[in-house]
Formats: sequence, structure tokens, C-alpha cells
Amino acid sequence: MDFSPLTDALASKSYGKIADICDELMLKGAAEMEGVPFEEEWPFAIHLLAHIYVNDTNSARFLWKSIPAAVKERQPEVVAVWGIGQRLWTRDYAAVHEAIRAFDWSQQIQPLVDAFSEVYTKRMFQLLLSAYSTISIQDTALFLGMNEDDATSYVLQQGWVVDPDSRMLIVKKQPVKTEQKLDSSKLQRLTEYVFHLEH
Repeated sequence: MDFSPLTDALASKSYGKIADICDELMLKGAAEMEGVPFEEEWPFAIHLLAHIYVNDTNSARFLWKSIPAAVKERQPEVVAVWGIGQRLWTRDYAAVHEAIRAFDWSQQIQPLVDAFSEVYTKRMFQLLLSAYSTISIQDTALFLGMNEDDATSYVLQQGWVVDPDSRMLIVKKQPVKTEQKLDSSKLQRLTEYVFHLEH
């Protein structure tokens, strides 16, 4: 089977495209092999993580269910990737970082794991930004998968403020973009124009 589209996407760090590439290759491979199992050579760990990377946990879950038990037994990396997926599926957000750090990833998948970790940290930051006005340093560190000093440094760079007495972080909300309002004279001219068109 020709894995060059996947190899090229990994080499160019086009991680957002990998899930679709793997889905296409799997369909093509299944058609070409006509029932001959190709489980041994299929990059299940990359395919599974690619769906997780694009935040498509439903597809990851269905892929996991379709992976033969023999593959799961022989490829612990596939099981480790699903460990990340399980945490996401159950919304155990803080445990996702633990699942990432708990496995010694192969050289082939490590860059994708690192990229997912970075994207996931940004997603968690956005979640904290939208959900909290104040949050403890300890909880922030848990969500961001960092130690308390690194988490504090990370959010301070985003404009948050730390209250040294309570050890709480004050969340700096992003400014809401307001729609440009139409002034009344423009609205009046528009109304007159529409009136003339109708009569």
C-alpha cells in the first residue's frame, strides 16, 4: 500500500489533514486488498490520534471499535492513544495531559503527539477564558497540564493577573468585537432608496 500521502503530511506537519488522508487510504486499501487483512501495516495509532487532533472524538471512538483486538494487544501505542481519547470522551480534561505523558511514544508519532498537546493546551486556555472570571493557580495548572509556575507564567503572558494573597488568577477576558452601527442618516437614505424602488 502506498502511504506516501500520509508520509508527506507528517513530514510537512499538515496534521489537520491526516485524519482525512488515513480515512481515504483505509477505504482504498480495503477495496484493493479485498478482504485480506492489512492490520499489521496500518498506522492505527496515527490514524486514531489524527481524529483526536482535529477534535473529532466520535470518529476516533468508531475507529477504536473497529480496530481488531489482536492489534490492540500487539500495539500498546494504539491503546495509549485511545487513553487520550477516553479522557476527552469523558471530559476528564486534566487527565488528558497525564495520558500524553504516561507513554513513551515512538519517534514516528511523537511530533503529532507534541502538536496535539500544544493545540489541546490552547483549547483548554480558551475554555478557561470563557468559563471563569477567577480561578486558582492549582486548577489552572491542572487544566493546562503544567506545573504551577509554568501555568502562571503562561496565563500572565496572556494578560491575566495573579492575586498574591488568595493565589487566585484574575482572568482577562478578550475584548468583544462590536458590530459597526449604521448611523441614522445612512439608515434614512437607505429607507428612501428602497421606498423609491418600490414606487
